[in-house]
Amino acid sequence: MNVDVEFHIRHNYAWTKLPGNVKQSLGNSQREYERMVVSYSIRNQLRYRNNLVRHIKKDERRYYEDLLRYSREHLLLYPYHLSDIIVKGLRVSPFAYYTSMMEDIMSNERSYDSLPNFTAADCLRLLGIGRNQYIDLMNQCRSSKKFFRRRPVRELLPAKAVEVTIEPWWVVQASFITEDDVKICSNPEKAAIDKIIDTGPQLAGSLDYNVVHRLYSRGFFFLDVPISDDDCIVVPPLEGFVMNRLQGDYFETLLYKIFVSIDEHTNVMELANVLEIELSLVKNAVSLYCRLGIAHKKGNQLNVESLHLSWMDAPLVNRLKSAMDPQKMLLGWEGDASHSASDADTASQEELDSSSVNSLPLAGSLSTVMHTKRIAFLFDSTLTAFLMMGNLSPNLKSHAVTMFEVGKLSDESLDSFLLELEKVNTTGEGEAQRYFDHALTLRNTILFLRHNPDLAPDPDAHPGGLALDLLRSESLLGLDPGTCSRVLNKNYALLVSMAPLSNEIRPVSSCTPQHVGPAIPEVSSIWFKLYVYHITGQGPPSLLLSKGTRLRKLPTMFQANGTLIDGDVVYIPFPFDDTEEHLEFSRENMASHPAIRALRAHLDLSHACGFVELVSPLGRAQKSRDIDRDISSVISGFESPADSGSADSFEMVVPEIESTDRNSPYRASDICTPKVPSRDPAPVCPEDWVPLEVCFGIPLFDAELNRRVCEKVARHKLCRKERLDKLLHTSRKLSLQLLDFIVRLQDPSFFASGTAVAPSIPALGEHGVPLPAVNLAFIDGRLSPWQGKLLHSVDLPAHMDHLTIPEP
Repeated sequence: MNVDVEFHIRHNYAWTKLPGNVKQSLGNSQREYERMVVSYSIRNQLRYRNNLVRHIKKDERRYYEDLLRYSREHLLLYPYHLSDIIVKGLRVSPFAYYTSMMEDIMSNERSYDSLPNFTAADCLRLLGIGRNQYIDLMNQCRSSKKFFRRRPVRELLPAKAVEVTIEPWWVVQASFITEDDVKICSNPEKAAIDKIIDTGPQLAGSLDYNVVHRLYSRGFFFLDVPISDDDCIVVPPLEGFVMNRLQGDYFETLLYKIFVSIDEHTNVMELANVLEIELSLVKNAVSLYCRLGIAHKKGNQLNVESLHLSWMDAPLVNRLKSAMDPQKMLLGWEGDASHSASDADTASQEELDSSSVNSLPLAGSLSTVMHTKRIAFLFDSTLTAFLMMGNLSPNLKSHAVTMFEVGKLSDESLDSFLLELEKVNTTGEGEAQRYFDHALTLRNTILFLRHNPDLAPDPDAHPGGLALDLLRSESLLGLDPGTCSRVLNKNYALLVSMAPLSNEIRPVSSCTPQHVGPAIPEVSSIWFKLYVYHITGQGPPSLLLSKGTRLRKLPTMFQANGTLIDGDVVYIPFPFDDTEEHLEFSRENMASHPAIRALRAHLDLSHACGFVELVSPLGRAQKSRDIDRDISSVISGFESPADSGSADSFEMVVPEIESTDRNSPYRASDICTPKVPSRDPAPVCPEDWVPLEVCFGIPLFDAELNRRVCEKVARHKLCRKERLDKLLHTSRKLSLQLLDFIVRLQDPSFFASGTAVAPSIPALGEHGVPLPAVNLAFIDGRLSPWQGKLLHSVDLPAHMDHLTIPEP
């Protein structure tokens, strides 16, 4: 549906008031507009009253039936904000709704993974059916079909809802209750029903605990989870959250946007203003968080003396109380909360008495406490995958799930997170070692960034340093740029990225708060690699192909390589010390490599942190040959294997050294001298090493490299305000140079004439990075257009502010 059309439907524009361009996009058809109004209203579960759909569909009951049918068929969450209509008018409780949904997917033999995440979580809460239970039910269903007559699916599903958590500050309302229903109730249950019918909705804490649960399980009561404007919400680590799939519907998208934006210092109204989303929508989302047990209110507790005695032994998670008028308890979908109660369908609901809900006094008043801005450490989904896949510790997975689903792990949860990381083993086998390394290095990084006085932009104002939040980059990208900027500016003084970030995402770009990491997304792309190769005149043979190019054989530039081997790699952390540049190049001082000197001349690496990766394409093969030759010489010195031990023990040396190589920032050949007496190690030549990439941020894949980068960040005081101001200036300069480099290389006429006249904006890829318009190759220190057979060499000047290229 057209965005403009959705905007005018959402703001209740009648056909006669639509602008001409919107009418034209609809083919000047009023019937088409009315069809879209109905479709939009049902898909977004809008209330009938106070919305445009009421002027098109005259049958209100039929509208809600269609809405409920669409929601069930598309596996949407139960519309709790319409409970007063769905439960009282249509007599469809959440339990009945999810039972019908589960029956449908089981009858069609659909996978449990077809349930969206939040829908699956609600089904588990009400029906007690998770993944394992669903598999058991499907096995029972198939076996009965195979050996006997097919057993109805409904018989396999639970007959009543499992016992759910009900908080004392939730509001209890009566559903549609008949005289026959009352006859089967006990006297205490009848008294509770009469009280609600006569005096209106009641706080659950004012009624008998057991009576409330019994009547709710029978469907005689339904629950509202009231949220007020000044409520602050806490999202603890997720427990038992179902990770299936994303649906992409309006409400799920809203839930994930609020997930990454919410914090316990921002009340609901402030959150709505930051996100620029209607307050009622934010309240509905927060209400669902509390209903599912994903979040709880932060603030003063209910007076225990005001609760019914039966609640004293109840397992209460949160005793917060919101002293709201009951007409604000029914959460409306459109407009403010006060309109929702006025839209109720029965006269009794319009005459609710506030005294019944305000019967439980507060122990104190709620207030929003001013809080200090924090540091945000930006990571990607690769890290959460390592934490979840590694089976590192029993309780670590809940934190990893929170980091992935919520997109944030706040400072308040880091203490328990660090305790779990401490339990991770330091050694593992095979791929598991990679998971262990990331977990342990993440712990060291958190300890370094969190409450570190050396990292405070203003150490006088924050002598104890700043708190730390972990943010998932992909979750921030779910926000539009303006909203993301407001969220970051409100809560954070500094952004720090892990390095390297995945090429599959678009890194966050931010001037305020300042970002210690990739300045723009293009810095994490292949374009920046080519830029580094170009300004240094060094790099491995590289080929960048435009979309649609077909390769029928291996390009000539790669045919000289007979085998595919892992090159020897060394990581050089920056910012660099002044003494490193003037020392002679050696294994211990790789920072004086000519390519790094060229980088320092063109890039400001003194106000940023990260590492330069140098590769020696022949280093691994040469080292393996040297080791084989050394082993052979040692073996030949023995008269008999029986006297010296089995020769198999020597065969273990090579994998052992290679394992050491993978786990060290300086490889074994760089920092260790072989313990074989046959010959001395060959000297290191700068020509054997070329730059592979430059990464900005704090690395997590290597403990020693991580330690050295963190030490340099603290020693060079990179987070001081004056240093950050210089980083902002140099980041802008780098961004302009890199973007100019990309735009000019996109124009084929640039290579023919040496100038690009009015370069056009290049086509963007899936992640917002420009796609190449021409094939480019870097070989023998030159970046050139590649046409398959011939390489047309073009001398590109290192300074991109003046790109005049001589005729080839």
